[in-house]
Amino acid sequence: MRKILCAFVALIALTADAKVVLPKFFSDNMVLQQQTECYIWGKGEPGSKVIISTSWDKKSHSVPVNKDGHFGVKVTTPKAGGPYFIGFKDRDYVQLNNVMIGEVWICSGQSNMEMQMKGFKQQPVEGTTEELLHCQDANLRLFTVKRRASLTPEWDVTGQWNEANSASVRDFSATAYYFGKALRSTLNVPVGLIVTSWGGSACEAWMAPEWLKAFPKVKQTITEEDVKKLQQRCPTALYNGQLKPLIGFAMRGAIWYQGEDNVPRYDFYAPLLKAMVEGWRSDWKQGNFPFYYCQIAPYDYSLIQWKGSEYLREQQAKAESMIDNARMAVLMDAGLEYGIHPRKKRQAGERLAILALSNTYQMKGLPDFAVYKEVAFQNDTAVVSFDRSKEWVYFEHGTTSKNFEVAGADKVFHPASKVWVSRNRVYVVCKEVKTPVAVRYAFKDWADGDLMHDGLPVSSFRTDNWEPAPTTTSKGTGDYNNPK
Repeated sequence: MRKILCAFVALIALTADAKVVLPKFFSDNMVLQQQTECYIWGKGEPGSKVIISTSWDKKSHSVPVNKDGHFGVKVTTPKAGGPYFIGFKDRDYVQLNNVMIGEVWICSGQSNMEMQMKGFKQQPVEGTTEELLHCQDANLRLFTVKRRASLTPEWDVTGQWNEANSASVRDFSATAYYFGKALRSTLNVPVGLIVTSWGGSACEAWMAPEWLKAFPKVKQTITEEDVKKLQQRCPTALYNGQLKPLIGFAMRGAIWYQGEDNVPRYDFYAPLLKAMVEGWRSDWKQGNFPFYYCQIAPYDYSLIQWKGSEYLREQQAKAESMIDNARMAVLMDAGLEYGIHPRKKRQAGERLAILALSNTYQMKGLPDFAVYKEVAFQNDTAVVSFDRSKEWVYFEHGTTSKNFEVAGADKVFHPASKVWVSRNRVYVVCKEVKTPVAVRYAFKDWADGDLMHDGLPVSSFRTDNWEPAPTTTSKGTGDYNNPK
């Protein structure tokens, strides 16, 4: 009798668990990528079938649930529009409502991507009050992945889709919001943003173990204790906890704002970022999807006992030429000397949007970021030229700049005594250096960048490749929200 009762209880439990279970990002208010095959997956009773119906084409798909309790199907999406619904029928019926079809972007990184419109404590985002009065948009949908570090890959995340309004935008990534808002107003289609980020996270944390084998400086054997201790700085922990569950969700591309944590390990950041992007693309199986990222903004890193962020910015600039279909947004004019979290998040988001609109959506007429090309030395004058500079370079606050330095063969840099612009060239003279061999622009932790092109800043740069002087830095364990 006891065995029969136990079997009956087990049957009730099995029946109770038979209802379709979907990852949190398949839910009401979601956005699916337009004009593609979107993979939809979930869990059900092993051996059963799930009927999936899509209202935009009135089609149904009978999908088997495998022995492990998983199912998946590809559905073809139309041009942008909605709202639609998606139905899931097994023993019960589950319906996702208010589903839009449009453009979907993954938004990832560390604190400057995570930083919400409301800011951090005593660290506001510029313009938030005014923006919250005008941010309501039913066709801009927002999803934030809750923080989770994991030793092994997770199946699901915690979060929910919301329409943009003052409450949802206030708690959403400011950089991602401004990016999405610019896409919405320009493309006039629904836009879905999925933010998966964690303040202070290392680039290595967003990578699978096999991608890190090429980097001997990165610890390969990870334990549960490492995850508990290091959390967002533990290699692979955020890939497992916050990225892996999303992989396969159809999207247009990704934006990225990260690098501050890697300042003490700047020397291999460019190949590391390249490996991360190539790994994401391999896992997603959507080809070389666009990847747009922010160069970290200037900040006085001595406040957290670090030094050398200019070399990390240099690595980020190098990565642009190393990674196919990737571009970098420069923030040299949008930093904060005493704060690692700049207030100017509109600039970050809109500059990422400029890159996406120009390069992914082929919109004409938008400005571009000029880049350092080469230097020529004419007696005591260094002549610096630029690529992507059809509109010529200029200085933001007048006809000259205090951000240039010059060195001779002794490798000692002195502030330039005279700097001027002609067309797309900058001319630099230093009275202490009669025979210059190297020039640097804003090449230090903190600088208020003033070299511009077509309304956009030019990255800090150096014309030499000299090894930096040895420095003593921390290992990346500072509290960025409360720098000491």
